[in-house]
Amino acid sequence: MKKIAILGSTGSIGTQTLEIARTNGDLEITALAAGSNVERLEAQIREFHPSLAAVWTEEKAKELKSRIRDLDVRVVTGMEGLIEVAEQPESGILVTAIVGMIGIRPTIAAMKAGKDIALANKETLVTAGHIIMPLAEECGVRILPVDSEHSAIFQCLNGENRGELHKILLTASGGPFRGKKKEELRDVQVEDALKHPNWSMGRKITIDSATLVNKGLEMMEARWLFGVEPEDIKIVVQPKSIIHSMVEFADGAVIAQLGTPDMKLPIQYALYYPQRRYLPGERLDFWKLGQITFEEPDMENFPGLGLAFDAAAAGGSLPTVYNAANERAVALFLDRKIGFLEIPELIERCMKEHKVIKAPSVEEILQTETEVYERIEQMRH
Repeated sequence: MKKIAILGSTGSIGTQTLEIARTNGDLEITALAAGSNVERLEAQIREFHPSLAAVWTEEKAKELKSRIRDLDVRVVTGMEGLIEVAEQPESGILVTAIVGMIGIRPTIAAMKAGKDIALANKETLVTAGHIIMPLAEECGVRILPVDSEHSAIFQCLNGENRGELHKILLTASGGPFRGKKKEELRDVQVEDALKHPNWSMGRKITIDSATLVNKGLEMMEARWLFGVEPEDIKIVVQPKSIIHSMVEFADGAVIAQLGTPDMKLPIQYALYYPQRRYLPGERLDFWKLGQITFEEPDMENFPGLGLAFDAAAAGGSLPTVYNAANERAVALFLDRKIGFLEIPELIERCMKEHKVIKAPSVEEILQTETEVYERIEQMRH
């Protein structure tokens, strides 16, 4: 029986992780952490019986305690609560499905406690990859990617010599606005940007997919996960999201991982690695599919992607600026306070105004995030 704890249990990845636990029956859920969705968290606690639950605020904790007063579950709050879930002695794997740089400290705590990480929190590696990857080695723990693209690369490299890896071909759907020009994107509404053609994801990541910023974040994450330089990663637009990513080797051979767009596959692969389990669901039908097409990414009309390569090339604290500026800009767009095209504009302005710290500590990373938020606030007033 594998024992797992989940950070972000009420979100898209968290709920699908619990679906896998429900289907397989040999995953024990020992701890759950959520932000503010107390109603959904209560239902999860009643079904999966964890001994520990975390919510972000004292107010939500009070509500949750009242709802589950008939159960023997300890409720904790804030960053201390997340860290307690991460370090919980019972679990062997921590699923980090929480959104944002809030995931860095709990991930570090879990690794120091000897836990493998099923990583669905991009920001941890984007901003602190230079800290996380050496620490994983030092602690003797595995980082198992949950993102579909990184899982695909991980699967393609399985059994291969990493030293013979020549290029990572990171695939992108192109998002809902593929083929559109800047003038057509000027009046894009929140509802339009949330209509992803292939994937069902959380609101923030869906907007990131529409701006192609998501692919920039994935490129930076892949750099650390697989020990390559940004110039060794090529973005390939594959609109149907059938090829989840590819790896090119030194001899020119390319290995690809294909499948239907279903996040349960990479989640399950991470939880049971190196074993493959049966996963119910639709299978690829190549006769129906007919063809798979490829395009170059459009960096002119979607400048967020090019900015990611600039941030990765500079390194240090600049990827944190890129990530934090995007996080804030997306929140403002979702609140209808800025336009769609202002997202990359804000990212670029913040990057230009930042003085890069070469190898930032966790404190400096979090301080940079705060400074970026403050700068955006000043820009808007």
